Amino acid sequence: MAEVSFDQVSKIYADGTTAVNELTLGIRDGEFMVLVGPSGCGKTTALRMVAGLEEVSRGVLRIGERIVNHVPSRDRDIAMVFQSYALYPHLSVYENIAFGLRLQKVPKPEVAKRVNDAAHVLGLEQLLKRKPRALSGGQRQRVAMGRAIVRNPQAFLMDEPLSNLDAKLRVQMRAEIGKLQHDLGTTTLYVTHDQVEAMTMGDRVAVMRKGELQQVDDPQVLYDRPRNLFVGGFIGSPAMNMLDATIERSNGSYAAKAGKLSIHLGDDTFSARPALKSYEGKRVVLGIRPEDLEDASLAPDTPKDQTLTGTVELREALGAEIMAHLSVEAEAAETDETRELARDTGDAEGDVGVSAPEGKTVVVGRFGARSRAKEGEQVQIAVDTRALHFFDPETGDGIYDAKEKGAGA
Repeated sequence: MAEVSFDQVSKIYADGTTAVNELTLGIRDGEFMVLVGPSGCGKTTALRMVAGLEEVSRGVLRIGERIVNHVPSRDRDIAMVFQSYALYPHLSVYENIAFGLRLQKVPKPEVAKRVNDAAHVLGLEQLLKRKPRALSGGQRQRVAMGRAIVRNPQAFLMDEPLSNLDAKLRVQMRAEIGKLQHDLGTTTLYVTHDQVEAMTMGDRVAVMRKGELQQVDDPQVLYDRPRNLFVGGFIGSPAMNMLDATIERSNGSYAAKAGKLSIHLGDDTFSARPALKSYEGKRVVLGIRPEDLEDASLAPDTPKDQTLTGTVELREALGAEIMAHLSVEAEAAETDETRELARDTGDAEGDVGVSAPEGKTVVVGRFGARSRAKEGEQVQIAVDTRALHFFDPETGDGIYDAKEKGAGA
C-alpha cells in the first residue's frame, strides 16, 4: 500500500488545452478517494497520469516516496479497472484473472493461490471455467476486479467501472466495491461522473471543475458546507435549488427576499454564517436543498415567516416520499456556475422538462409520503432555515465567516 500525491500537477496538450491545472491532492495510504465532476473536468486525465497513460506536463506525481513522472506504467505497481472490463473473450475467468501474474512469471502454485483467494472474496468460485460471454455485467466487473486484486498493487485506479451496468446492479456493485476496498485496505483512486456513487463510496471526495480542484473533504462536509456554488449545486440529488435573493433587515431581524418570497432568518443562520450580515442590502445566491422543503401541512410548527407559497406543477410519488416540482414567484440564480451545472445535467431548458409559468421559477421539494398536495394546487411550503446555503454571486464562494470561504480545500 502507498500514498499517491499530486503536487501542482498540470496536463497541457500540444494544442494548448489545459486538462488539469496545478492539481495538489494527497490520497492517504489505504484511503478510498473519489474524483468527481462533470464531463471534461479533468478527473480521468488525472487518473491516467497516475496510471502512466498520460505524461505529466508540470509538477510532481508520487506513488509512495517515489516520483513517478517518468516511470513507465508497467513499473508503477498499480492496477487499473476500466469502464469496459477489458476481458479477453477467448480466456476463461480463471485465465483472465491470472493473466497479469503469468506475464510477471509468478510461479504456478502462487498464481493458483492468488486466483482462488480472489475468486473466494468476489464470489466467483463457481464461474472460474466460464468464458466472459457467459457472464452477466456484474460478474464481468467482478472478474476485472479480481484481475486487479491478485496483483497486490500499491494502488487501485478505477475509471467509471460501473457506468455500463443497469441501475439496480450499480447499487449492488457500489456496496461490493466499497466493502472489498475496506477489507483489502488498498489505496484507491476512483473516478466517476455520478455524484451519488462519490458520496456513498468515498472516504473523501474531490470535486473538480474545468481542470481545477474545487474542494476535497469527507462526503458529509461537502454536502453541509460546500466551498462554493459549483460544489453546492453538483453535490446532492436532486440538485440544490438556486434562487436570486437579497439579504434585507427590518425591525431588527433579517430575511432573504427572492422575488415576492421572503424567508425569515433566525440566529441559528447567522451563528453558522456570521459573514452573511455583511451582505445586508446585497444580492446573494440562495441555495435550498429539496430535502429542506416540506409540505407545510406535515410541519405544522413551522413559523409562517419561514414558509413559501408555490403551485404544484408535477407530483412524483416514489412510495417513501413525494418529489414535488413547484412554481414559486422568484427568479432562478443566473451565474456561470449555475449555467454550467444546468448544461451538465441536461437541464438548460428547465427542470426535467417542467417549465415554470412566466415570472416564476420551478423548485423541487422532497415531501413526506403523507402529503396530499395535488398538481395544479397551491400549497404552503415549510423551509428548514437552519440548512439554507448562501453564495456570493460574483465570486461563487460560500458565505460563512470573514476568514473562511467554505471548507476543506
